[in-house]
This record gives sequence, C-alpha cells and structure tokens, in this order.
Amino acid sequence: MANTLLELRNVSMVYGRGARRFTAVQSVNLQLREGEFVALLGPAGCGKSTLLRIITGLARPTYGLVIYRDNLITDVNPYATIVFQTFALFPWLTVQQNVELALKARGVPYPERAQRAEALLDKVGLDGFENAYPRELSGGMRQKVGFARAMAVEPELLCLDEPFSSLDVLSAEALRGELLELWLAGDIPTKAILMVTHNIEEAVLLADRIIVMDKQPGRVVAEVTIDLPHPRQRKSPEFIARVDQVYATLAGQTEPEPIELGVAPGEPGRKRTLPDITLGDLAGLLETVAAEPDDRADLYHLVEELKVDSDHILRLTEAAEMLGFATVSQGDIVLTPLGETFADGSIQLRKQLFATRLRRLPFFRWLLSLLQSAERHRLRWEVIQAALELDFPPAEAEKQLEIAVRWGRYAELFGYDDDSEMLYLEEEEEKVAV
Repeated sequence: MANTLLELRNVSMVYGRGARRFTAVQSVNLQLREGEFVALLGPAGCGKSTLLRIITGLARPTYGLVIYRDNLITDVNPYATIVFQTFALFPWLTVQQNVELALKARGVPYPERAQRAEALLDKVGLDGFENAYPRELSGGMRQKVGFARAMAVEPELLCLDEPFSSLDVLSAEALRGELLELWLAGDIPTKAILMVTHNIEEAVLLADRIIVMDKQPGRVVAEVTIDLPHPRQRKSPEFIARVDQVYATLAGQTEPEPIELGVAPGEPGRKRTLPDITLGDLAGLLETVAAEPDDRADLYHLVEELKVDSDHILRLTEAAEMLGFATVSQGDIVLTPLGETFADGSIQLRKQLFATRLRRLPFFRWLLSLLQSAERHRLRWEVIQAALELDFPPAEAEKQLEIAVRWGRYAELFGYDDDSEMLYLEEEEEKVAV
C-alpha cells in the first residue's frame, strides 16, 4: 500500500454558539495516499470546501485532528496548496509576476523564481504570455495561471476547489485533459490531488477514488473506487456503469415520509432545507419522466437529455421526492401517481397540487403557523429570517426564506410585499382591501 500522506480523524467544524450553533462538517475520517487522485463529491452545502480549507490549514477544525505524514497540522499546511474556483489573480501583475508571487512569498530569490515561473508557464501551455495581464486572457488561460502559481511551490498535495466550474464547457474540458496529462506523465511534483466537485461525470473521468458526501450536516456517506484505466472513454459501458453507480450512491433512495421531510424549524431533529430550484424546471423534469416507459428514467440519462449538470438534476429530484411527486431508487427516478397527475395537469391543477403538498412540509407548516399567529397575519422578512437563524447560518436562513417565498407565492399560500418587506396571508389582505 502506498504511503499515507494525509489523514483526517473525526474532524468536525461547528460555527456559532448556543442555540445558533451550526455543524458544517461532522466526524469526517479520511485518508489520502501517495499517487492518488481523489474527488470529494456532494451537493452544495455539504462542507466540501470547508474540508479543503481545514486540510490546507486555512481553517482549524472545531474537533478532530489533521495529520500529514504523521505530523499534526495546527497552522498553514506547508506541503499543500489550493486552486480556487475563481481565478484569484492580481490584475495589476503580469502572468509571470502572478506565478512568481507564490515563490517570492517563500523567499526564493529573483533569478531562480523567474526561471521556475517561466518553466511552469511553458508546461501549462502559456509560453509567450508571460508579459500579458489577466484581462488579456480567456477564462481557461487565467485558470492555467492559477494552476501554475499553485504548482510553483512544488506542493506534495494539490487541492482543487471546483477549478473548472467557472469555465465554459469547452475550456473546462480542455483544462481537465491538460491537468490529467501533466499528472499521469509525472510532469508536476505533486504526489496526490484532492479535488472538490459536484459534477459526477467529472469525478468519474478524473479520480481514482470518490468520497461521497451529504449535507445537514456535512458528512461522508460512501466511498467509490474508480478502477478504469486512463484515458477514460465517456461512452464506454464501463464508464457509464461507474457514473450510474455514483448517481445511485449520491441520490440514495426515498425514505419514509417522516425521515424524508425532516422536522420544522425550532424542533429537535434533522431539518431539511428546501432545494434551490425553479418550479418551471421541476415541471419540466416531471414531464420528461412522464414521457418515459413506466414513468421511470435514469438520472444520468436525464442529465444528458436535459443538458444540465448533475447537481441541478439532484436538486430537482430532491424537490420531487420532498413533494411526493417521485421516488428514487438505484439511480432511477420514478413518478408517483401524484407526480403523474401533476405532469399531465393544467396550470390550475398543478397549483392546487403544489399548494396541497407544501402544506405537508414541516417548513411551511411552521411558516404558515407564524403568519396565522401574527397581528393581522403579517410578519416582516427580518423577523422570520431571525427565527430561521436559530437553525441555519445567516446566509442559508436568507436563502431558505427566499425559496419559501418563491414557492409560497406560486402556490398562493401567502403573499409578499417587496416595498415593505412583509409576508402576509392572502385571505387576510383580501378582507382588509374590502
């Protein structure tokens, strides 16, 4: 077995105090060995980027240990570097100066750092652009500068935080191939790569091992070994089988309703966040599945058919499960009778079904109860958000309320006045108007 570079032991990250405590990552155990390309895969909000920051020493865990080559990491990890989703280049510096900056911070003298920067830029295909400024480069070229800067310090562990997600499809595909070429050929000093992604196909294409995470709280739920030789063929039966396996692992299967729906804000137990989707996209998904034999579709094939990324399909699937319109098992989504009725229904019937299902969700029961108890059945946005912040971080509380307002207005369960930032029950407003 290859030497172990990195080990996480029962790592947890908790934010806030008292009633406002929020667990971003819970009891994560992970090993990374020399020669491995490992992907951390999971939905938004599952703590993938938080783990990268802990591993590189940019954040300290609340509990647990980070061990690197048998040494406890309590500060910035000198053996690791990170490439972020955004390019994070200094616009007033040239391409070469941006790469040299990492070496200058390590105390490397000018002649040597200039030579090393030029050599790295040549390796990543940017020879001739040393004196260009970031504004002169395409998105893919700017991210290449980010890779060169990260590799300039010759890290043993290269951490990638969704490095291709800000690029267009063609640029991302080209950069993935170039990174893999450098890695497999041993043209970079890195001994292991740890990449955060929510793109299932990307993970199967690049990684030797996929660590699957789930949210609320962020935790490891499975590990999938990808033992396919490189270069991997996306259309091969073996590749498709691995992708299906990961979809099935990540999507899981529909739980009994009390587990699937979770508990309301303020109640003890696991809270389920509302998926950030548009209702038009949800209707489109259900209509697409309804057109398939037996009202069943493979999630991987839906990604290809609908031309959306895997994270979006999984959010739509989560919403369909939560509303009782579909169930998920072994990577397939199957419409329930209610889902079939919604897919075939008129605009008004869909609204009625949606409203009926929303009333069953603990989140909406809680919100409607708050409005029913309030004076004139009206509450300011900030009051509801403050209540949600007892269960969610501020940014997530705001996001959840935005989604709830969007869904609630569509279902005509309540209204929202943007000028006064006030939520109100529809029937009460009608009485006041009369």
